[in-house]
Amino acid sequence: MQLQQLKHVYFIGIGGIGMSAIARYLHRRGIQVSGYDKTSTVLTKELEQEGMQIHYEDRPSLIPAAVDLFIYTPAIPKEMQELQTALQGTVRVMKRSEALQWITAQSKVAAVAGTHGKTTTSTLLAHLMKTAGADPTAFLGGISANYNSNSLLGNSDWMVVEADEYDRSFLRLAPYAAIITAADPDHLDIYKGGIQDFEDTFCAFSEVVKKEGFLLYKKGIRIENRLQHPQLQSYSIEDMEADWTARNIRIIDGYYHFEVWHQSTTYGEFQLLIHGRYNIENALAGIALCQLMGMDMEMVRKGIASFRGVKRRFEYVEKGKKITYIDDYAHHPNEIAPFLTSVREMYPGKRITAIFQPHLYSRTRDFLAGFSESLSSCDELILLPIYPARELPIPGIVSELILENCAAPKKSVIPMYGVLAYLDHKEIEVLCTIGAGDIDLLIEPLAKWAKQRNAS
Repeated sequence: MQLQQLKHVYFIGIGGIGMSAIARYLHRRGIQVSGYDKTSTVLTKELEQEGMQIHYEDRPSLIPAAVDLFIYTPAIPKEMQELQTALQGTVRVMKRSEALQWITAQSKVAAVAGTHGKTTTSTLLAHLMKTAGADPTAFLGGISANYNSNSLLGNSDWMVVEADEYDRSFLRLAPYAAIITAADPDHLDIYKGGIQDFEDTFCAFSEVVKKEGFLLYKKGIRIENRLQHPQLQSYSIEDMEADWTARNIRIIDGYYHFEVWHQSTTYGEFQLLIHGRYNIENALAGIALCQLMGMDMEMVRKGIASFRGVKRRFEYVEKGKKITYIDDYAHHPNEIAPFLTSVREMYPGKRITAIFQPHLYSRTRDFLAGFSESLSSCDELILLPIYPARELPIPGIVSELILENCAAPKKSVIPMYGVLAYLDHKEIEVLCTIGAGDIDLLIEPLAKWAKQRNAS
């Protein structure tokens, strides 16, 4: 099937961040796009405003008659009526990962994989390449603050792709160049063979990277000794034995400044506008891969200085004299810990109140001790009930379990609808919302609340 042959593509689960990126790409290529999602969100409303038809009922009768391709997300329950109708019909049906494989097959792909950091790093990489004149197309797992989109439509052969380990999707790609930011176990509901299965799959991803290209990885990751590639290089802001390092890191006027070194060669100083010390490492990975791929480093330097980050990644929602409100998508202990450490670094001596929504019963069960430990660094922890996403409840797995070994001085579990009333009786200095579920529904009301507090 050729892209130019398509007239109408239907997405089952169109509101997902990865699905919507493909939907936007096809729509901008002149193909009619429609779809279903469970609920109306800010993102689905944007898609509708861009001209896509979306409905929110699982009713096969609402599927247009002229569809010539179905694309679905594996996050959709298998028993869903629209999915079953599509699978039993004669029109071709693809998983999201198959669609991405098909779209990128004839392009030069730069892929970013990893259980943490891949969204920021891939978005940064796309911005750097665009600034350097490479004009890539990009499929991202977050909304770029520079472009207000999770999709870029370029005119070159380059494509930047966020390579997702969920459902082993990234094994369908054949990237020219790739970054592995982390390989900490996750999605163990998918990887039935446990941690070994998970790590084996990441190693398999490294093997699909084209031999004439490049593979860059964060030094110290769990699979480091198993990675093999003719052009294998490492990066780190901590281990100076890495091939690529960031040195002389400091904060000037509220922003990070650092020097980039490749072994004994320096590429000078860079300024990063976004916060979170871990983002220096993400920036280092993007800079390094751009240099390896032959991008102009002075343009890359300008790209770093103009990168404004990704929405819901250390995003400042409200900054005022009384309250600073920061939102982040972190949903794994190894993401939460560095996020809160960076907040503490930016606001030493300030009281940090964190609202966290656990995502998935299985993840809460598998990393219970990690959640308790990573959330212990805040001054007050407010837990929301677990967001189930695609899962049914697991008996005995509840948010309250995280509190048992959490060392935060104050801690409680509160339903989402009770958060604002609870905060009204508190003196808040730095407020953080953390999580990947529907905690984002709190952002607007909390922003309004914080703004009112700051104005009073």
